[in-house]
Amino acid sequence: MENNSLKTNVWPELPLAEWQDTYATLHMWTQVVGKIRLAQTPLVNHWWNVPLYVTARGLTTSAMPYGERSFEIDFDFIDHQLLIKCDDGETRTIALAPRTVADFYHEVMSTLGELGIEIKIWTTPVEIENPIPFEKDDVHAAYDAEYANRFWRILVQSCKVFEEFRARFIGKVSPVHFFWGSFDLAVTRFSGRRAPERVGADAITREAYSHEVISHGFWPGAGPLQTPAFYSYTAPAPDDLSAQAIRPGQAFYSKEMSEFVLKYDDVRQSESPEEDLMEFLQSTYEAGANLAKWDRESLER
Repeated sequence: MENNSLKTNVWPELPLAEWQDTYATLHMWTQVVGKIRLAQTPLVNHWWNVPLYVTARGLTTSAMPYGERSFEIDFDFIDHQLLIKCDDGETRTIALAPRTVADFYHEVMSTLGELGIEIKIWTTPVEIENPIPFEKDDVHAAYDAEYANRFWRILVQSCKVFEEFRARFIGKVSPVHFFWGSFDLAVTRFSGRRAPERVGADAITREAYSHEVISHGFWPGAGPLQTPAFYSYTAPAPDDLSAQAIRPGQAFYSKEMSEFVLKYDDVRQSESPEEDLMEFLQSTYEAGANLAKWDRESLER
């Protein structure tokens, strides 16, 4: 009983229908904070300067420069606070509780102003349908602390496995980071070769996929997949990728999403969630790398 209880606590349930309003609101809150990081950091290849990072309490921007000072913004999903911390010792907290995106946005920006930090961001959300500028968004206002905490706990456990998987690769590989635009945790390996130009791609996509990649991640659901899941895709996708055998047995190739998928509930309910997740990461990487003829001998430990 103790082991089952621990497993349930470590890999908690996250049914989309139970928290989708909180999900939508939290997505916008992370975009507010993420756009501040985007505004304050120099462009790093593939937009690696924009994501947030998983911490022992939530998500963080990490330190950002502002003139001669540095500051960071942290989501704390244990005490449910947003913390703004400066290197001169100044700290401010904002409660994470049911409130509109507009209210959250105005308080974050006014609190930064109190600290002498004046930043302008583009306030239109990205990577969603029918975006509402932050300052006008009175639609999204839900915050269920229990489900926000569950989501973060899944990120923590997933991050541990992703970090171990990342360490096996000695080629170019991204950090394990949280993209607030697509609202997913991701880690991406690179073959070292440039990718063909994507016809019709915008500047963001061209930068993101300038080189051959195999990417893995965790996504809490919505869209065509109404359930949280782990994913893997190879870009450019080699012929016959969808036909490759992968592990564990519950994983499959989604033609609609053009990527391999392993539903989170299949991992959560496994006798060994970490082993099943690692099998998914490794087998989908091998499927893409072998077909795309990556130089695996020189890229792996």
